[in-house]
Amino acid sequence: MTSSVYQQAIKELAQAAHGSGRLDHPDGAARLDNPLCGDRVDLTVSLAGEVIAAVAHETRACLLCRAAASLLGLTAPGRSPSEMRAATAALEAMLNSAAVLSPEWQALAVFAPVAAYPSRHGCVLLPFQALQAALQGKPQ
Repeated sequence: MTSSVYQQAIKELAQAAHGSGRLDHPDGAARLDNPLCGDRVDLTVSLAGEVIAAVAHETRACLLCRAAASLLGLTAPGRSPSEMRAATAALEAMLNSAAVLSPEWQALAVFAPVAAYPSRHGCVLLPFQALQAALQGKPQ
């Protein structure tokens, strides 16, 4: 795997761990595992009306998964669940077909080099999938 996958921006996102932790009284929670590599994301989300107020995650995972969870912690608050569904779809499309991202989702471009490594797509998508599950589920 080339070093471009593990570029400085990915390392910085993972290290920053935006949203790391757990919310005390979430509106939704989810735990997802990637059985292929052992990544695990426990994610909690709080809503304020129709907007995500806060996202918190406990992520035991590889650098790519930790960076993706951190990006969610940074960008999901203030957005609607439908906007985050669109972000998840945009990320998946970029990884699977090198689709061009809309200006609204340019922050996801940091993961563009991962498109060349299908076995790592799940690492990047896991936190986004956990958010979708938490938005649909009840607190655990």
